[in-house]
Amino acid sequence: MSRTRALPALALAAATLAACAGGPGAPMGPRGPVGPAEFHPSDFAWSQAPGRNRIDGRLVYRQGQTRFTCSGSGVVLTPETPWTRRRMSILYASATAAALPADEVRARTPSAPNADYSGFVRTTTCDSANRFSFAGLPDGSWFVIAMARPAAGSGPSMAIMRRVVTRGGRPVALDL
Repeated sequence: MSRTRALPALALAAATLAACAGGPGAPMGPRGPVGPAEFHPSDFAWSQAPGRNRIDGRLVYRQGQTRFTCSGSGVVLTPETPWTRRRMSILYASATAAALPADEVRARTPSAPNADYSGFVRTTTCDSANRFSFAGLPDGSWFVIAMARPAAGSGPSMAIMRRVVTRGGRPVALDL
């Protein structure tokens, strides 16, 4: 796992495809939180602490007979804050899980994500077996985002997002 400063192109993609808000007490509409949610770096402080948790993920996504792969592509991990939760609700119409065409998510993305956000995003790369891992995580809620493309043939890439909770030093097995 490396920080986005080591992967500038992925950092831009992460900022483009990730981020949001609307925590406890936020007004809720039929599709999630409504109203403004401001970016506060202090909301992310918990995510910078060292931890004993890990997320071991694999991409298993299919559409009918079409199998998808993330081999060689970046996977993004962003801490859940009111701001990121709101943003996920905007980009993915969900703050828990979604699989949408990447172009659709990009079209919903505000033009200028907050520059301070990228410092809190963690990234890794999917291996040839469609597996990825994030280690050293503190207890908390996170959003995992992977870019997937059809394994054979052509077709649109998919942005796959899932909310994950880490707690108690236990590894979390995640299938996207």
